[in-house]
Amino acid sequence: MKSGLQKRKLLYVAEFLLQNSDLDRPVTMSEILAYLNSNGILSERKSVYDDIAVLNESGLVIEKTADNRGYYVACRDFENAELKLLVDAVASAKFLSVKKSEELIKKIEKLTDKYSAKALQRQVYVLNRAKTANESVYYNVDLIHLAIAENKKITFKYFNYNSKKERVYAREGAIYTVSPWGLVWDDENYYLVATDEGGAFKHYRVDKMTSISQINCPRDTNSELEKFDIALYSKKMFGMFGGEEKTVTLYCHESMAGVIIDRFGKDVFMVPEKDGFTVTVKVAESPIFYSWVFGVGDKVKIISPQKTVDDFIKHLNGVKKSYLEE
Repeated sequence: MKSGLQKRKLLYVAEFLLQNSDLDRPVTMSEILAYLNSNGILSERKSVYDDIAVLNESGLVIEKTADNRGYYVACRDFENAELKLLVDAVASAKFLSVKKSEELIKKIEKLTDKYSAKALQRQVYVLNRAKTANESVYYNVDLIHLAIAENKKITFKYFNYNSKKERVYAREGAIYTVSPWGLVWDDENYYLVATDEGGAFKHYRVDKMTSISQINCPRDTNSELEKFDIALYSKKMFGMFGGEEKTVTLYCHESMAGVIIDRFGKDVFMVPEKDGFTVTVKVAESPIFYSWVFGVGDKVKIISPQKTVDDFIKHLNGVKKSYLEE
């Protein structure tokens, strides 16, 4: 056997065991030898025993069956339940195209044996889900993370779609220049949270950004931005719609406790009231916030400030009017 093949023998043994064995389906020494032979490596049992010992010493846990006739990988980096969660997340993510989702799922399948990979394939439902058509999103996310890590501004173009499903660029295709501060995954979409050249916070759907470039200019910053908490910021947003930040007090029925905790976090302070409680929270006041309040019906009521109450009623009347008009 050529020395080059001999050096690769250990890798072939590891590959075969990783791809073809588990507790329920161990492989025999004869099968391992046959696989090596199919790759041009003639080997003796004793040398393979030595290889398995070396792999165990290196951290790959290979065990024998009770009858000593088979071998299998007993411990992997990911459990199958964990891989199923990863596959579901990739399949459902709107910001990934169908092509990119399928590519990532194929890579995830390689983290387990071929039998478990088939079980992962059976749970994949990608084609009929709402997915982005922007193939560059996967790489855009990486570019944005890099710019944040290196404290640099980025430039990009931003677009939306018209009824003909054509891209329509904002500002007639002008270049946006912003200081990126974080990425938020909301409603299965990625959003960039950034400050514009005037210092105002804005957020942009990453799948609607194109021609992203990092520029050799540090991000605009101040004492407040240096303490910026993206988790706290995103908690105030509803559907990532911007709006004036307001401190509002809500009366909530007792049955809404779980909903409020899911929305605002476990640290929210609930003041007991008759049949329920009140909470005071900071929100970005927007039509989406109003829609959230309306969506839970009479279980949540805006108490203050009065201007927010008035604006909510005005919003409801505007929607009602659109249905009454001919």
